[in-house]
Amino acid sequence: MGVLNVTPDSFSDGGEFLDPAAAVAHAERMAAEGADLVDVGGESTRPGAEPVRADEELRRVMPVIEQLGQRGTVPLSIDTSKAVVARAATDAGAVLVNDVTALRGDAGMAAAVAESGAEVCLMHMLGEPRTMQDDPRYEDVVSEVKAFLEERLGFAVAHGIPEERVWLDPGIGFGKTLEHNLALLRRLGEIAAVGRPVIVGVSRKRFIGSLTGRAEPDRVAGGVAANVLAFQRGAHMFRVHDVAKTRDALAVAAATVGDAAASDRE
Repeated sequence: MGVLNVTPDSFSDGGEFLDPAAAVAHAERMAAEGADLVDVGGESTRPGAEPVRADEELRRVMPVIEQLGQRGTVPLSIDTSKAVVARAATDAGAVLVNDVTALRGDAGMAAAVAESGAEVCLMHMLGEPRTMQDDPRYEDVVSEVKAFLEERLGFAVAHGIPEERVWLDPGIGFGKTLEHNLALLRRLGEIAAVGRPVIVGVSRKRFIGSLTGRAEPDRVAGGVAANVLAFQRGAHMFRVHDVAKTRDALAVAAATVGDAAASDRE
């Protein structure tokens, strides 16, 4: 899953793709590098980020989604927690709604997804972007994240979204310390055991910098390593800025430990 932020303030590439033509070109570049999906987002969810109004989010994302949808170069997902944005994006061809609030941010989101026929990714986040890194605490982060995702999966199904259309994301970096992130990666198999495909997003994140001493964007190697380990532990999709490098590493991992990893997914 290639990351395409059409925002001025995302932690990694904020401001680079505000122009729709630049955003479309970058999406096509990621598709050429091997992205199976491009995730378009118009509201930053970095720690401390301020909310964006729906009309502004639509203004940012829809020209990009409409152009890419017409071209049909690569399947699209929409990174949003607003039902009105999800409806507009899926009407224009997006096939997945990536909701960092797991259908909690907007009372109309579950219905919007159910009626669209799109798939949905439910992510764990402690609090909201403005506050999520303010001293996050858990008794057992993996067990608590797993229980949350199981509850949200049940909620989605109860509101008309077929289970087979649901993906799960443990929310690496969303209300977690370095130790929490490492525990989730180490025990990712417990999240995969819920029975739905797992998406992980570690690309260029702060915890990679804490481990390597690298500033963003010089965290690619660390992120690639984390994605390979996540693959071994049952992850199915990898949300990344650096598509080609990650794709190459996963190809090697699949060739060498692929059978074992596939068994973990069954």
